[in-house]
Amino acid sequence: MTTTTVNMTRAAAPGIGALTRTGVAAAAGASAATMTVAAVGHAAGISLDMGGAPIPVTGFGVLTAVFSLVGLVLAVALSRKARNPQRTFIRTTMVLTVLSLVPDVLADAGPATKALLMVTHLVAAAIVIPAVGRRLAG
Repeated sequence: MTTTTVNMTRAAAPGIGALTRTGVAAAAGASAATMTVAAVGHAAGISLDMGGAPIPVTGFGVLTAVFSLVGLVLAVALSRKARNPQRTFIRTTMVLTVLSLVPDVLADAGPATKALLMVTHLVAAAIVIPAVGRRLAG
């Protein structure tokens, strides 16, 4: 008699692997996009100063990458635990995106700078949320 075993960890890995690859690519794209938005805004005359200190353009990319990767960790957790991972991820990240605008509104910065900060949050969300969400089970 022959016994066949199936390694479920290996069988599940392609889904998580595809999700991870998509999330990392989306994070990189969103980082580049937010740095571009910040650079274009700065070139157009919008100050990148907050609280009297300049925000480096690369800072937009770094923070976008960090928080995008936090979103990816959330997506991986939801893919394993949520009844409907896609819907839960999209709803949760939309709420988190709205909440991410609150510090921008309260920031010690001019109105144009605040608006630019908010735009970068929305640009990053518009790139990362749909890309990662598409990889989750509906």
